[in-house]
Amino acid sequence: MQELDSNAEFDAARDSEFFAVVPARPAVFAVEPREELTGAKPYLLRTANLRQRLVRLLGPPDPASKRLNLREFAARVHYRVVGSPFELSFLHWQHARRLWPSAYRERLRLRPPAVLKVSLTNAYPRCYATRRISATGFYFGPFPSRRAADAFASGFLDLFKIRRCQIKIRRDPSYPGCMYSEMKMCLAPCFAGCTKQDYDAEVGRAVSFLATGGASLMAELEREREAASEALDFERAAAVHRRVEKTAEALRGLPELARRLDDLNAVVLQRAAEEHTVEVFLVRGGRIDEPRMLRFAELASEPRPVEQILREWMEPAADQNSSSTGPGTAPQGYRELEDQLSLLARWFYGKPRVGEIFFREGTARSSSASPQDAANARRNSEWPYRRILRACSRLLAPPEAETAADGH
Repeated sequence: MQELDSNAEFDAARDSEFFAVVPARPAVFAVEPREELTGAKPYLLRTANLRQRLVRLLGPPDPASKRLNLREFAARVHYRVVGSPFELSFLHWQHARRLWPSAYRERLRLRPPAVLKVSLTNAYPRCYATRRISATGFYFGPFPSRRAADAFASGFLDLFKIRRCQIKIRRDPSYPGCMYSEMKMCLAPCFAGCTKQDYDAEVGRAVSFLATGGASLMAELEREREAASEALDFERAAAVHRRVEKTAEALRGLPELARRLDDLNAVVLQRAAEEHTVEVFLVRGGRIDEPRMLRFAELASEPRPVEQILREWMEPAADQNSSSTGPGTAPQGYRELEDQLSLLARWFYGKPRVGEIFFREGTARSSSASPQDAANARRNSEWPYRRILRACSRLLAPPEAETAADGH
């Protein structure tokens, strides 16, 4: 964790000198209490302008205002200047988690992200939206909201015949069933309308659909359509073609960030607080690593090319993640995974989004339905290094150059 590496002593009698010292830049900061305030904890905050925020907090109080004032509380301020909103949120979360281990989510207003879960430990699994990640199950996401997750699930589940009900399945032939079984949209395990093996096979097809970003079903339908055409069964080919169009429609609402959590491997690039420096945040299985610095002023004299440095950072991370067996295998635990997915989703779906993100190409999302093929695709996939380097150039370009480029 990056520490708050700068500090300034506060003296109310010399506050103008104090305010002149602190920078007017985005920062995470902690206001330390005076020694006589025994048991008092620091105030941890984040701001887009440190000097302006401290003037409000530590300046002379206005008797007519109810705004928080820490002038009689503060002894010193520890802070760290950041270069981007993403770094600001990530650093603030890290320190808040250490300072308030049981209440940081409420203080940060941090909600776990919306994901889809297929509970594979259930005898007859179903797919549903949730905000809780545990040791078991197949997880897919994150989505911008619970509503978005439900909307995508509703569309893609129309392509499969797995149950949507929440009842306990007893396989009772006298059970009347539901409208989905009446409409032939469910295999109806509730009244023994299918065997356990048939239901498991259908669940496997649905999981493969999510794991491959729809590629498994599209490949299956294209093979079926081609076979029907070769057999001159044009009526069946037209019916399969309509299913292809329905599948494409369901995939149209799928965000780029949403994927199997084990395959959520990406790199987030942000302009750093240091000049001529880009911060590299590696995302492995949905978890965000500590940032690494690409200091281009120093790299000019480095014998190794920048691409080689990136490979040394990123390839071992991807290889390590590809051997993971589920979201609960990492030692950080599920709560930390939920937090980091929430930070990533909040930044990715936010507008405007500052910085750039690149996903590892050729993951299981674009592979076939075969588990072996999916594993091979993860091993053989590549990071888009050239695009990453071009993005670094864009992030380091001065504002006037970016404006001119946009105008051109």
